[in-house]
Amino acid sequence: MNSEQLVELLKSRLPSEIFQWRLDRKTDKVRLEHTVLNKGMDISLPEIIAKYELKNEKAIDEIIYTIGETFKAMEKEQQEGFTASGNIYPVIRSTSFPVKSKAGKMFITKDHTAETRIFYALDLGTTYRLIDESMVETMGIVEKEMMEAALFKVRSLPTSVRQDEVSGNYFYFVNNKDGYDASRILNSAFLKSMEGKIEGHMTVSVPHQDVLIIGDIRNDTGYDVLAQMTMQFFTTGAVPVTSLSFYYENEELEPIFILGKNRVARREGKKK
Repeated sequence: MNSEQLVELLKSRLPSEIFQWRLDRKTDKVRLEHTVLNKGMDISLPEIIAKYELKNEKAIDEIIYTIGETFKAMEKEQQEGFTASGNIYPVIRSTSFPVKSKAGKMFITKDHTAETRIFYALDLGTTYRLIDESMVETMGIVEKEMMEAALFKVRSLPTSVRQDEVSGNYFYFVNNKDGYDASRILNSAFLKSMEGKIEGHMTVSVPHQDVLIIGDIRNDTGYDVLAQMTMQFFTTGAVPVTSLSFYYENEELEPIFILGKNRVARREGKKK
């Protein structure tokens, strides 16, 4: 399949009276404009063609779905009068997570700890899309303002916890399954409120994107339990982040290395 054939296939799957298409053969991109919303997006064709060779029609289904959800978000923005940045959340990823999209576009990121990095995602309702530099330009938003708005959004998310006790140590789980559970690590007010409940050492863990674990470690056994727990979550999560945990003290996060049974090493990391 070549670029022209792909564009024709996409046109056949989307209502032509709503969309206008402009193929740029030099950049191998197509500009898709929504004539009702007066908004549009640039679609990189080589990436979709590569996916099509692997997945066939499933790849087309995925891009059609993404286009539809993106324009739904834009329509909601227009109807409800909120800015594009109001639909953006921060997401936590490992520092080994790619900082470029498959199309070679740099994602918008911010340093967090020595083990984690903050990315930003446009929420599309049932999924989200990581924001890259080209999307920032398309949406016409200021990067700094977007980051601040995203942080405000994550602070508004619910922070209900489930408590568990193991060998005299207490663990609190945030697991709302909304795609932003690990992002609650950026909610400083929530972490501060949890600190007030902790009697031992407070730990914070984000083994994968769909869970945040607060630990109240009151004895040496607690560290072994924490290490086993985070590793299990890390290996079973759909989007793993880090199997390491962090001490939370003075509003700072410091990575913990649990070397073996009841042996703990601390290392200075980047500040929260």
